[in-house]
Amino acid sequence: MGPDPSEAAEPPPGWEVARPAGGAPFDGVEVAGFRDRDAIGLDARVLPQPAVTVVLELSEDALTVEEAYGGRVLSSIGAGLSLGPARIRGRGVDCVEVRLSPVTAYSALDVAPSDREGGAVIDLAHLWGRQEALLREQLHEVPGWGARFALLEKFLAERLGAGVATDPEVAATWRHIVARQGQVRVADLAASCGWSRKRLWSRFGAQIGMTPKRAAMLVRFDRAVRGLSAGRDAAEVASACGYADQSHLHRDVRHFADCTPAELSVSSEEHSSKT
Repeated sequence: MGPDPSEAAEPPPGWEVARPAGGAPFDGVEVAGFRDRDAIGLDARVLPQPAVTVVLELSEDALTVEEAYGGRVLSSIGAGLSLGPARIRGRGVDCVEVRLSPVTAYSALDVAPSDREGGAVIDLAHLWGRQEALLREQLHEVPGWGARFALLEKFLAERLGAGVATDPEVAATWRHIVARQGQVRVADLAASCGWSRKRLWSRFGAQIGMTPKRAAMLVRFDRAVRGLSAGRDAAEVASACGYADQSHLHRDVRHFADCTPAELSVSSEEHSSKT
């Protein structure tokens, strides 16, 4: 939830950003570390995205999660696929962040990414129990980012090895949706994997946490968010991302983010200035 390490070659002023020297430890997994050296503070809007972001805060200052129904103070969170506006705030942030594709998250979390209650952000302690507290304690105690990443990789390897694997057909369908940037004919997806539509919809929903149609909408929305955040015109973004027109983009942004494209652009600019 810190500054996105994929968005900039250099860390923003005041922030230390670290990545594993060997790159991503597993398919569908990205890992980064963030430290707010100058106590600038984190104020990030949480938007649905085609990934599950897990954040383990290692400092004494927990993260404040603000959602429509109220606020919570959490030391570890998961967010990404669920609908609903939310903000994450923190001071003196020192955390590790793991981004999981929904296919990988199914094994790592032990549930489908959206098969849960509690709003757009979940408390990992409710999912992982004692393992969550032990992992944060160990990450806090080891010196340096390299040791932290090695410990985290070991933890993920154990969870992924013991977790339930996604059906190959479901994984292939997800990869096809992502490769086409959400611009797919959902009626063709079942035929491409050799399943009936009913079976694909059932298995995809149970393991990914949404229907293939909504998955395609979410992947397309995520691309649109990146365009709007970069300051591109809404009409240009709508055309590039395969929307029928600008009003179609407006409806999707309202559906996923509960705001307008213009409000989303302003929110992204405000977040960039704070981090």
